[in-house]
Amino acid sequence: MPTTPVATPRARVRVPLRFHDGYGVDAELVTFHGLTDGAEHVAVILGDPAPGTVPLVRLHSECLTGDVFGSARCDCGPQLREAVERIAGRGGVLLYLRQEGRGIGLYNKLDAYALQDQGLDTYEANAALGLPEDARDYTAAAQMLAALGIGELDLLSNNPDKAEQLRSLGMVVRDRVPTGVFTTAHNVRYLRAKVLQTQHTLPLAELTELNAG
Repeated sequence: MPTTPVATPRARVRVPLRFHDGYGVDAELVTFHGLTDGAEHVAVILGDPAPGTVPLVRLHSECLTGDVFGSARCDCGPQLREAVERIAGRGGVLLYLRQEGRGIGLYNKLDAYALQDQGLDTYEANAALGLPEDARDYTAAAQMLAALGIGELDLLSNNPDKAEQLRSLGMVVRDRVPTGVFTTAHNVRYLRAKVLQTQHTLPLAELTELNAG
């Protein structure tokens, strides 16, 4: 099993979460000492899992445009909203990771958007900027989970790379649970590219039909 540097909880605070559609839930936010990348990631503890049950966990990468401004160019905002309710209903943790633009940062992400407007897909745009298709590393996520006493989990994600990285870091990912599919007229090409380029578990036939339309 790989040796991952140990992180420790730094502070815990109760925060009532309220969403634009009226849904609300109380959460505990946890910060950490010793994360390998030095970023200010936060764990959002939700619900009260029954004794002996495996927690439901989501690794959610920060998306200012989607999470805060409701951008229809991605599915991040709806995924965040869905994840909070699903995890609260079962008990588990949402890790809010400061990895804007799949790790390339906000400015680079907006530069990539400009290239997408010229016809490139999200991965081609990153490559055209000399950036990796996906720069995310989940070592800090594994550290956070270990610090919370979580070694086995069900992962709420369509992205197989998240499960593979967590397993390589010593986490037991019992199951990968798909999220909902949140399509708009503005994000269908983006979602289709995720299926074709990085094998996300989304309905390709449906996305192809919408893209053609």
